[in-house]
Amino acid sequence: MFSAFPLLRLPRLVLFDVFKSLNIAEKIKLSICSKKVSTQINNCRLYSQKVHVHLDMYSHKIEVFENGEDKFKIFNRSDSGTNTDPYKQQYQIGGCTVPVISYPEKISAFWKNHREGFLFVIRHLLKIFQCKFSTTINYYNNDLSQLIISKLFDLQLEFKMLNIYPDGSNHQNWLWKQKSSNFGLVEYLTIFSIVNPAFTPVFTSWPQNVTIMDSNWFTLKYLLACTSTTITLKGSRLGNKDVDEVLRKWKTGGFPNLQLLEIESRNITSFGATILGMNLRELNKLVIHSDDGSKKATIRHFYDRIEISVTPSE
Repeated sequence: MFSAFPLLRLPRLVLFDVFKSLNIAEKIKLSICSKKVSTQINNCRLYSQKVHVHLDMYSHKIEVFENGEDKFKIFNRSDSGTNTDPYKQQYQIGGCTVPVISYPEKISAFWKNHREGFLFVIRHLLKIFQCKFSTTINYYNNDLSQLIISKLFDLQLEFKMLNIYPDGSNHQNWLWKQKSSNFGLVEYLTIFSIVNPAFTPVFTSWPQNVTIMDSNWFTLKYLLACTSTTITLKGSRLGNKDVDEVLRKWKTGGFPNLQLLEIESRNITSFGATILGMNLRELNKLVIHSDDGSKKATIRHFYDRIEISVTPSE
């Protein structure tokens, strides 16, 4: 007959080593057993830059990845109070007692309010790990995702990936105006088709890497102001004259962070204006240097796409 192991009676350092040896599912499931266990795990501070949290607001699901391999899912379900599932047990998540059904690689938590459920889970994860987040804002999850993202930006938390489908709604316009100053906290930002053409995004800061799908609205003025490391423009309207201005600005010290610029546009053609005094055939595979000699840019042309790759000069 087995007896319960007195885990919390272990010496502090030994206990912390036990916590650190657990996989992501074991860490999270143990952390919600009781306030006492949760406090001990929080004190252990299992912080790791390798913990990535994906928020799927459409499916009311939170996925936690560790080391890019281990994954644990947390489903936020609605609790009507009428479900008497015998497998439900009371657990502590983010300081709130909530009914939970536990499975080997996931849990289902039953909340009175989905929004509060997301925030409680996020709060709990942040006490254990140093997390980077990823999520998508679209018309399916507008209200919930905007609330969550607004809270995370207020906490100055980092995003691994943020995908946005701008729909021009008043709520999303407000979020953009209020929170675009936090885009510097985003590693990869992808902006998809703008549903409402009357909506014109204004950037008050830039992510590390930005991809604009259907970027016909992303003018040369936007590009000249962009400070991102990697810039990818799909379906652009930029042409030869625009690329010429970009390269001339880069040569004189502009785009100090730039490592890669990709522009996909039918307006970049062999029949338009020259770029740096050359046609596209002459420009392909050309290497140019910045005026101060510190950097070099390799230019490549592929049908309707031009790529500018920047590296330090040797």
